Amino acid sequence: MPRETIASPAQRLQVPLSFRASQGAIEQDPIVRSRAGAINRERADAVKETFQFAWDGYSKYCFGEDELQPVTNTCGRSRNGWGATAIDALSTALVMQIDPIVNKILEFVPTIDFTKTEDSVSLFETTIRYLGGLLSAYDLLQGPLADLASNSSAVDELLVQAKSLADTLKYAFDTPSGVPYNNLVLSRKSNDGATSNGLATTGTLVLEWQRLSDITGDPEYGRLAQKAESHLLNPLPEFAEPFPGLLGTNIDIETGKFTDSNGGWNGGDDSFYEYLIKMYAYDSSRYSQYRDRWILAANSTIEYLTSHPASRPDLTFLASFQDTALVYSSQHLTCFDGGNFLLGGEILKRQDLIDFGLALVNGCHETYDRTATSIGPESFSWDTRYIDESQREFFDKSGFYITNGAYVLRPEVVESYYYAFRITGDSKYQDWAWDAFVAINATTRTSSGFTSISDVNAPGGGQKYNNQESFFFAEVLKYSYLIHAPDAPWQTNHNGVNEFIYNTEAHPLRVAGASI
Repeated sequence: MPRETIASPAQRLQVPLSFRASQGAIEQDPIVRSRAGAINRERADAVKETFQFAWDGYSKYCFGEDELQPVTNTCGRSRNGWGATAIDALSTALVMQIDPIVNKILEFVPTIDFTKTEDSVSLFETTIRYLGGLLSAYDLLQGPLADLASNSSAVDELLVQAKSLADTLKYAFDTPSGVPYNNLVLSRKSNDGATSNGLATTGTLVLEWQRLSDITGDPEYGRLAQKAESHLLNPLPEFAEPFPGLLGTNIDIETGKFTDSNGGWNGGDDSFYEYLIKMYAYDSSRYSQYRDRWILAANSTIEYLTSHPASRPDLTFLASFQDTALVYSSQHLTCFDGGNFLLGGEILKRQDLIDFGLALVNGCHETYDRTATSIGPESFSWDTRYIDESQREFFDKSGFYITNGAYVLRPEVVESYYYAFRITGDSKYQDWAWDAFVAINATTRTSSGFTSISDVNAPGGGQKYNNQESFFFAEVLKYSYLIHAPDAPWQTNHNGVNEFIYNTEAHPLRVAGASI
């Protein structure tokens, strides 16, 4: 299809929005400040129109299904057929204040039967996408965005359905240790027979399940997640913690003990660390142990995992570890790390953590800036022992080489730009987010949505994988919008505090304690 027939607002605005202004200039010059404000409005509106475009494609071909396959305009069922895209899109439609989409999804929510599916259910994915999405919408519609719901009873249904979902899933925690099974078979109220669960899949439940308890007044949900988390906050045996606060990956479901000492901030471990500081932000009066464990992990990360590529010592990446041996590779998933350090640094008022977070953000920016599409790869390395000669020149210039060139519409780099801007106020992070948005739009857009691609360093992104993940709506478009949008209670660091905290799927949940 000719490019002009599917050109987006982002593409049309690319040239006039090339303006760059320092934070200081914006603060001091009213003309510059006015123009910067106009640019931010244009950019936010462009992202909002892109969300509407992608929603229209999903709504036309696959509404109520999990995702649109945007090359063939067929439907995917990767999340149990419960309408993952609709639920993941809801909190984004809310913060964008798109009333028709909000109310269409609200009408859909009561029709979902969370007790039935023929597919294996991931406790982790279902918690962060569905439970998190329902609770976030409830918090927003019971609070600062109450006027968006045309039917107040539909708001109540969000909580009814969240409770129904958690009641369906909670048997997963019925194990000798309380560490849950992750892969569930609802039709038999059973599981896949696994003997272990992972650090992230065990440690990324507590925010959503505790929020449900705090809203409903039923302590059971939070107690279940907290019992599982207790094995991560007090890890055994000792070898599972090769560096203070940094843990292995696999936990025995029977005993709650770790079975290895391999880990880091990559996928499989990542959001456990993310939630430690976020639980403290959620309620500092209850969760000081989470803060303390995060500080241990953050300090050890700086001391032991910081790595600078030989060809670009100005860049900072995080190594992972096998026991105490370092592995010099990373992932797109890992690039949330800069944002997490920034959030922790701001909450704890530690400039060293903020500075380190900004260094990580800069490193991940390079993974976008150096590829042919200006989009970062799924995984990369800077271990000089394993460079293929075909990538030697690329490594010498870029400081990394690509080990998996796919892009599956992941949000983590833009997510960290968002935190960097909200905490520093430096407009360069808005520019970087805009550049990423324009690149994603130019490379992954189809006639009905956005598709995963096979190779970010190939012209046009290589092969189109024909899948539009629900988290594209929940995360990529939300962070791309919020970084340019006006301040609001759901924004991070709003008036110097956090009234809402974002789960790992970018669903904002109202904090239970004093805002910090």
